[in-house]
Amino acid sequence: MSQLEIMTAGQSTAAYDVNFCFPVRELENERVKLTPFIPDLHADLYFQGSAAHPELYEFIPWETFTDTSDFVKKVIDDCVRPNTGIVVYAVIDKTPTGTNSSKPTPANFAGIMGYMDTSPANLSTEISYAVILPPFQRTHVTTNAIGLLLQYALDSPPHGLGLRRVQWKANRLNTRSIGAVQRLGFKLEVISRWDRIFVGSKASATNGVRERAGDPRPGTIGTDTALLALCWDDWESVRARVLQAMDRRS
Repeated sequence: MSQLEIMTAGQSTAAYDVNFCFPVRELENERVKLTPFIPDLHADLYFQGSAAHPELYEFIPWETFTDTSDFVKKVIDDCVRPNTGIVVYAVIDKTPTGTNSSKPTPANFAGIMGYMDTSPANLSTEISYAVILPPFQRTHVTTNAIGLLLQYALDSPPHGLGLRRVQWKANRLNTRSIGAVQRLGFKLEVISRWDRIFVGSKASATNGVRERAGDPRPGTIGTDTALLALCWDDWESVRARVLQAMDRRS
């Protein structure tokens, strides 16, 4: 599994085990850097940047976290670290003046994104855990973060992993998410009805159908999921388009 040496307050600490099934490395271009998410370095920045924005979780089964430790326990400790098919990156915007991409701050920490459901046996993965904080939305950040993950997943070794398939899932009503990846070449494959259950009252995410009488989980809402994919043979024809989109300045 991948071990990362981390620095805290200028001093080396014990290696952090990201527990991912493929080698983990920093991914970057001149505009965005993806660095493996280390709770001691990034968790508080994520909580501080997201706490006042419950709308970030409109279409995903998360609620606003009570504090940094709540986020770390529910997301990193309970979901990410135990699963070798998941790795989460901190997304760093390299463009703000006066900032250093090796030192994450509120001015350059843009959110999180990563891989999940990764299968070495099937050479496949899914881009997920995609939460870009409000100040960085509708900028170059999302396109570049997705593009870097696509390059690493689909480019042939030694530069990439040489995977055959990358998926993206989104609530079928999340048209911004679906449109963003379709512009990069992802193809809509299926709408999975009643795919997820959300606890709470996220009316904007529901499929609009009430559960039947006697449902084992009354009061929860059902959602439909759009499944999109970009495969290696698609990548050969759209790679140049993705790189062009990553470089777009307007």
